[in-house]
Amino acid sequence: MTDNGIPDESILRHALLGDARHGFFTRRGGVSQGPYASLNCSTRSGDEAGALAENRRRVAATMGVAPDRLLGVTQVHGDGVAVIGAEDAVWRPGAGPAADALVTDRADVALGVITADCGPVLFAGPDGRVVGAAHAGWRGAVGGVLEATVAAMAALGADPAGIRAVVGPCIGQASYEVGPDMCEQALAADAGAAPFFAPGRRAAHYQFDLAAYCVARLRRAGVGHATALGVDTLADPDRFFSHRRRTLAGGGPIGHQISVIARPGATSGA
Repeated sequence: MTDNGIPDESILRHALLGDARHGFFTRRGGVSQGPYASLNCSTRSGDEAGALAENRRRVAATMGVAPDRLLGVTQVHGDGVAVIGAEDAVWRPGAGPAADALVTDRADVALGVITADCGPVLFAGPDGRVVGAAHAGWRGAVGGVLEATVAAMAALGADPAGIRAVVGPCIGQASYEVGPDMCEQALAADAGAAPFFAPGRRAAHYQFDLAAYCVARLRRAGVGHATALGVDTLADPDRFFSHRRRTLAGGGPIGHQISVIARPGATSGA
């Protein structure tokens, strides 16, 4: 267990991201109760404010930044990217701009995205000086959020060919049945999505491979190194929140896990 109360084995990492401080956090290691148990990090979830603040403090401390330097955005399933430059003020939790990705070259902040089946994607530039994080559901991935993140990192000096990107825990193809309307919308926007739809268990339904589609979009964008963890959030209730699992169970409150990245050498705020 880390000094911050989060079991180290419950934080997923990938060697591709090198020295960048990062973690795909699971739902373990927090203080929230009930449907939010235990490391819920979504400010829009309805969780008790004190528990949420403590959960996010633990994540920030694990990442080596002050609690108010763990930054997120108001996710809207679009392609907007928030760029945090040297002169930019930071915002309080839950008050981030409407966007679905963040990039920075600052060493005092950590970038976080919230998911519960969508794909969290963490990015590190060739030397780790520029980092990024994106929230990629099917709408965001089809709409270009990953390419927009790469472009924003390039504007800060990162060569796309040297960028390394990892798609974290998200709903797996075997768990992700979609209807013809979603398939038609995706193919109308990107004919290249076709290989990622497999026949579904029901007539006129499909199994969509979100993680592999994100990796393909990253490679099309010129990212030199892209991979996916291959972890299915719906199939692992002990470790992950899942919107689809909640829907299949009839609804109700739900927590969200967080995925975070910071430059190597981020300053400690613990």
